[in-house]
Parts: sequence; C-alpha cells; structure tokens
Amino acid sequence: MTAERLDQPRELRRTLRPHYDPEAFGRLSERIARFLGTARFIVYMTVFVAVWVIWNVAAPAGLTFDPYPFIFLTLMLSLQASYAAPLILLAQNRQDDRDRVQYRNDREAAERNQAEIEYLTREIAGLRMAVNEVATRDYLRAELSRLLEELQAPGAGAGAGDPDARSREVKERRQARQTGH
Repeated sequence: MTAERLDQPRELRRTLRPHYDPEAFGRLSERIARFLGTARFIVYMTVFVAVWVIWNVAAPAGLTFDPYPFIFLTLMLSLQASYAAPLILLAQNRQDDRDRVQYRNDREAAERNQAEIEYLTREIAGLRMAVNEVATRDYLRAELSRLLEELQAPGAGAGAGDPDARSREVKERRQARQTGH
C-alpha cells in the first residue's frame, strides 16, 4: 500500500453511505422549517386531519381505511413530527451560525468605528489647540494700533534709529505673549 500524498486529491471511493450536499440539505430544511412555522401549515394540517376523520367516520364501511381509534392517522402525525423536529433544529443551528458571523462582523465594525472616533477626537483637540495659538483679527488690529501709537508718540524717533533696541522689544513682547504676561 502506498502512502497518501498530501499534494494530490484523494481518489473517490465507493461507499454504502449516500452522498448528499449539506448546504443544499440545509437550505431545504430551512424552507421546510419556515413553512412549518406558518399559519398556512396549521390550516392545512387542520383541514387534512378533519377530512381524514370525517372520511373514516362518515364514509361507507367498504371505503374507510382507518377506523375509529385512527391509529394510522396517529402514526402519520408521529412520523411528521419525528421529521419536523430535527429539520427545525437544523434550521436553527444554521441561523445561529449566521448570527454568530453577523455578530462578529458587527463587533469588528464597531471596533473600527470606535478607533475612528478616537482618532477624530484627537484631531479635533489638536485643531482646537492650534486655533487657540492663531492670532485673531481683533488681536492683530489691537497690536497694529498700539504699534502705530508708539510710532506716532513723541520720542519714538529715538528708538527708530536703534534696530537692536527694536528687536529686543519685539522679542520681549513675544516672550510675554507666550508666557501669558
């Protein structure tokens, strides 16, 4: 006997087990379970049982096939219930699997949204801090008015000839503005 190679598909073997497509069977079971859970099914079953009972009670003796205790009807209903229960459970399991995948996708989307919100919050905070450092129009007008007054004031001409004094004064104002004094 040769060893199986993992890089090649297995040969098809004949078995006594019937082959079925689990996905197709699952879809069929969901359709059946969906139908079993409707009012239409209850009406159909009620009509079926009523016709069965009326036929076997009111028909001539030679045409009845299930006399009074209706044992054959009981057997049919038991058979229907024995198939319906596993089909419903199979449909519920498939729905649980779909729900689990959907919950995982929703949780991942929520985590991405949360990270995005946190990023945007940090960006907004950074913009607020940057806006606080930007000179407003009123501040610039006030500073320009003050400088104009200094230049027009008597004795301003003496400082105008000394560029070092003016640059020291500008540096002092900047430092005072940055420290808040």
